[in-house]
Amino acid sequence: MTEANVEVRSDGNTVEILLTGEIDLSNSDLIREKVFASIDNHLVAVKIDLGGLTYIDSAGLRILFALAERLRLLQTECSIHAPPGTPTRRVLELSGMTAVAEVRP
Repeated sequence: MTEANVEVRSDGNTVEILLTGEIDLSNSDLIREKVFASIDNHLVAVKIDLGGLTYIDSAGLRILFALAERLRLLQTECSIHAPPGTPTRRVLELSGMTAVAEVRP
């Protein structure tokens, strides 16, 4: 099984989700459960930090798209942080993620 970690930091109004390692089909269900469990209906903003992510496939992208849609429905700000020039950033740009969530350096 591919290794990935989810760390959640919250100050009550904002949640920061740090994803590290590799996300693929073998661990996407577990990652999805952890990410979605950290979101409630009263948040103002969610920041997803992908700086420590070394690999993401279509299963991981589905998590991010589903999360962005859920946050849109909740009227909660969503930003995804991925360093410029990294493979993860390139995958986000090619997938169209920039159309549904703010992707920041």
